[in-house]
Amino acid sequence: MCFVTNAGRDAKMYLDTMKEVLIMKEGIHPEYHQATIKCNCGNEFVAGSTKESIRVEVCSKCHPFYTGSQKMLVDAGGRVDKFNKKYGRK
Repeated sequence: MCFVTNAGRDAKMYLDTMKEVLIMKEGIHPEYHQATIKCNCGNEFVAGSTKESIRVEVCSKCHPFYTGSQKMLVDAGGRVDKFNKKYGRK
């Protein structure tokens, strides 16, 4: 005798639903290319995109945050020092 449990039935329904989701419709998706991305600084790299080439103004090689040339935020009014004095931190 074979019994079908709710868990087994739910799993089968889930797999049937996933099969429908994984199959993409034909003709509605754009072409996907390995795009060459070029920065104004001269850096080039490859990434996936629907465009074949992309030009950007700033990349990770020339952005101040990533290069370390960005100035750190200055303590406004000595608040950090005041906190450290009050709570005994060095």
